[in-house]
Amino acid sequence: MATQAKVLEYAVELDRGGRLTIPGGGQFVPPEGWSADHLLLAALVRCSIDSFTHHARRAGHEVAASGSAQGTITKSGDDGRYRFVEIDLRIDVQLTPRTNEPDDLIAKAERDCFVGASLVVKPRYEWRVS
Repeated sequence: MATQAKVLEYAVELDRGGRLTIPGGGQFVPPEGWSADHLLLAALVRCSIDSFTHHARRAGHEVAASGSAQGTITKSGDDGRYRFVEIDLRIDVQLTPRTNEPDDLIAKAERDCFVGASLVVKPRYEWRVS
């Protein structure tokens, strides 16, 4: 008998005042100048760090991390639509206890970030793990 995959469902509401709300949860008002494109990059950084943290904690590490992302949007593909064509991330992680072999954790983090896995463009990561 096949195992049924876990299903995760998320919802968000955007009101006329620009406030984002999750059902039963908090509210977020993006600061002036933030676009949906910025929010996507922020989501990718957050998801990448969360994914790394999940796997590192399972391996017995405490994690402190920060990151940044930069993306380029232009016309691409046969349909001539604008989309992200490049996304570069830089993630700085401090592990306690340290490891000399972070490659397995990095590979799992990149593989298991749902946001990154959902994109057409494959993000390019630069990981600094100490």
